[in-house]
Amino acid sequence: MGSVQHDTPLLAQATPSRDAARPAVSVIIPHYNDLDALRVCVADLHRQTWPAAGMEIIVADNNSACGLEAVRVAAPGCQVVHAPIQGAGPARNAGVSVAKGEILAFLDSDCDPEPEWVKNGVRALANYDFVGGRVDTAARDPARPTAVEAWEIVFGFDFERYILVEGYSGSGNLWMHRHVFNAVGGFRNGVSEDMDWSFRATAAGFRLGYQPTAVVRHLARATWSDLLKRWRRVISEHYTQTREKPFGVGRWLAWTLAMPLSIVPHLGRIVRSRRLPTLRAKAGATSILIAHRLWRTGFMMRMLLVRRHPALAPT
Repeated sequence: MGSVQHDTPLLAQATPSRDAARPAVSVIIPHYNDLDALRVCVADLHRQTWPAAGMEIIVADNNSACGLEAVRVAAPGCQVVHAPIQGAGPARNAGVSVAKGEILAFLDSDCDPEPEWVKNGVRALANYDFVGGRVDTAARDPARPTAVEAWEIVFGFDFERYILVEGYSGSGNLWMHRHVFNAVGGFRNGVSEDMDWSFRATAAGFRLGYQPTAVVRHLARATWSDLLKRWRRVISEHYTQTREKPFGVGRWLAWTLAMPLSIVPHLGRIVRSRRLPTLRAKAGATSILIAHRLWRTGFMMRMLLVRRHPALAPT
């Protein structure tokens, strides 16, 4: 990845502002119909070791049914803004539009940051232009995760792999300098906005890093229907993005055909995982791995065929 020169030293931007009206860090949280999770997220942000005067919290509400006033009650001490265009990307853009900080930190409303999340995220930006942190996926009952929870503990939100192997960061735990966002532009809608944004940033010469000490916790999905709901959206966004690339149809077909073959090497990750407490949990994760990869193959093939046969459109 290329590098860029900065007029302002990176370390100078990594210190709390002494002016409360001009915080060093703007934490931006897209929200949609999940007040309980938002309350927990905001409470954890108020417990950060980073000085409160050096941070602002912006909740960009994406047309939640409860209305903006209910969101304000659930997010005390935060600036709540309306994000009228549906989608996590436009909601993040709406938050940036009112942010005052020189550092932008993106956090999902269903993620709970550890007390030094802000401190460690800011520290990482002394060496990189934008950074992804670590996401720990947790079961509701750690001793007895459901099969879906066990699978998500191993394979869900693997930011280390996303960043170090695939070259992009998820946007649920993402840090960047304000001038980087301004140079790259906002998040797009209808695609995997975090992957798309990261690839645009690295193509522009900005450096991506991984910060394992900037940790947030995310509850695993517990049921098969919840898992498929997420993956229908993710695959549809990936399809749109892949079709924009040269030989997009061929790329998608190759990826689809390789999907069942990925089961065997990924079994090793389940076997080696120290986060699954029992053989029962590992067996559950294995069953979901097989079922998910086979379902995903069929869904991806239907995405490829729907252009010629609209009746096959996935639902």
